[in-house]
Amino acid sequence: MRIALVTETFPPEVNGVAMTLGRLCSGMAQLEHEVRIVRPYQQGEDASEPFEFFGCSQLLIPGLPLPGYDGLSMGRPDIFRVYRNLKRWKPDILHISTEGPLGLASLVVARILRVPVSSTFHTNFHQYMSHYNYGFIRDLFWVYLRFTHNLCQCTLSPTSEMAKELQAEGFKGSGVLSRGVDTKLFNENRRNNELRKKWGVAPSEKAIVYVGRVASEKNIDLAIRAFEKIRSLDSSAKMVVVGDGPELDRLKADYPHIYYAGMQSGEDLAEHYASGDLFLFPSVTETFGNVVTEAMSSGLPVLTFDYAAGRQYIRQGENGYLAEFSNEFDFMEKAVSLYFLDNDMLRKISSAAITTAQSISWDRIVDVFVTTLKEIVEKDKKVSF
Repeated sequence: MRIALVTETFPPEVNGVAMTLGRLCSGMAQLEHEVRIVRPYQQGEDASEPFEFFGCSQLLIPGLPLPGYDGLSMGRPDIFRVYRNLKRWKPDILHISTEGPLGLASLVVARILRVPVSSTFHTNFHQYMSHYNYGFIRDLFWVYLRFTHNLCQCTLSPTSEMAKELQAEGFKGSGVLSRGVDTKLFNENRRNNELRKKWGVAPSEKAIVYVGRVASEKNIDLAIRAFEKIRSLDSSAKMVVVGDGPELDRLKADYPHIYYAGMQSGEDLAEHYASGDLFLFPSVTETFGNVVTEAMSSGLPVLTFDYAAGRQYIRQGENGYLAEFSNEFDFMEKAVSLYFLDNDMLRKISSAAITTAQSISWDRIVDVFVTTLKEIVEKDKKVSF
């Protein structure tokens, strides 16, 4: 097939959506499908020489700043440029991964060209808005999301739970496309004792790790409060925050005893996961939460809320811990319980987490995605005929 994929974010940008799309595109290219990525320029990128990505062709569009997300852009709604490019290229299907101006413009183009359209629901932007003083337009934005996705033949979300929620909100053609994990990159063998020394963690001490955007929508303050409670019971406890974001300077000022590792990627990120001893992820705004499965693959006992990736893959007390959704007291209590488990129990949870992660293959996810797109194309041909 010829698949045009429209997105506001893509590797080498570091976030869950970019990582997921990179995996899907590389997987489809390896299966010898032709993929054209339609996206905005990235910072410092030469538009005449975009970086190569597994032989995928690319159409770059000028971008607009994305409020609250330094370094990310929304693609301008350049309907005429997208139209001219896709009319010549003749895609079998257009897939919209983000609902910004570029996605909406591409949807209009697809309808003009009579090309079927699929979409994914990656990010709960309607929930994020309350964290960036845009809560007053939250309901209006939800209407916009529903309208946009319902112009597509299907909307794929990362979990069956999210698919059901979207269906209940009036989204048509709601389906599931889960997320995989790279077990070759994220695994317990990446543990680095020199890195632990850099953190100031002795061999007998435990390091609590958080990986993610350092922002209010990730509820990071809850993870830190849980750590502070643990630290009041065990002064040797250490915490490592991996990531960057608008709350970083405030946290550094308020909690100077926490180690801030900054943004990490690739093997460096894998080492930061594997060199920890347990993982806290308190976000309540995820559609999935890739960091949960990456931490499990790295052998970390994980505590997260009972929804999204946690609900899908964690079995309470066997391969991780789940707190009642949005119950901060329960999260803190379970964080303390997890931290003070004996080493044998922690090793059992770690081993079970690794086993679970090994069953989540990106190859399988790509196969499901391609099969879904093929079904949409075939159905569209029959309707057109």
